[in-house]
Amino acid sequence: MVKRTPQGSPRSPRRTDGLSREVIVQAATELLDGGGEAALTLRALTVRLSTGYGAIYHHVADKGDVLAAATDDVITRVLARVVSDVDPREALRRLALGLFDAIDAHPWVGAELSREPWRPALLDFYESVGRLLDALAVPERVRVDAAGALVNYVLGVAGQNAANARRRAGGDTDRAAFLDDTAARWARLDPGKYPFVHAAATQLREHDDREQFLVGVDIFLAGIAALAQRATTSDGTRLPE
Repeated sequence: MVKRTPQGSPRSPRRTDGLSREVIVQAATELLDGGGEAALTLRALTVRLSTGYGAIYHHVADKGDVLAAATDDVITRVLARVVSDVDPREALRRLALGLFDAIDAHPWVGAELSREPWRPALLDFYESVGRLLDALAVPERVRVDAAGALVNYVLGVAGQNAANARRRAGGDTDRAAFLDDTAARWARLDPGKYPFVHAAATQLREHDDREQFLVGVDIFLAGIAALAQRATTSDGTRLPE
């Protein structure tokens, strides 16, 4: 029999298994992936988890706490997938691509990181980048700048892609149509004033965001290799690459 409230509306059956912060974060992630930040409410969580507000408040403070925890969980899973015994350059590439793919799959992560750029899990990401740069013999005097450049590049490109996806989701234009329209406008520009942009119009239609992102990572890694090669000890001995 379906229980009813005093007003006569159906009451959702209560869950019989234990509720935890991890279970709440998983449910929140599903809501966020399905409908964005607007879909994540404590009411929606109580319905999805078949529980009451009190049980949820026992594990989380508010919606902001849930959103932050879900963001940290996504980044933590990126870090867990990187194998520690691979070449440091390849590990850096995997880290960068892992975070890009995670934000592409969960656009709300990019929005949350723009509000709170140094979430605890992102600090772990930054620490991992710093250790890998150390393993690549990047000089200490530029290591912080190099780590910041890579992290900012990843967050900037991934966050912009996520923002574009959210804007397209709210309208009638898909990615292909958006690129076609932009490329058409670029092609109409004066080639004398904008020779590069005019020539890039064709590639704009065909480019892949992920592949373009990896080109940027590879350019960064090439610069890192050059820094390491130029680094020398005080007696002129070249540091290991």
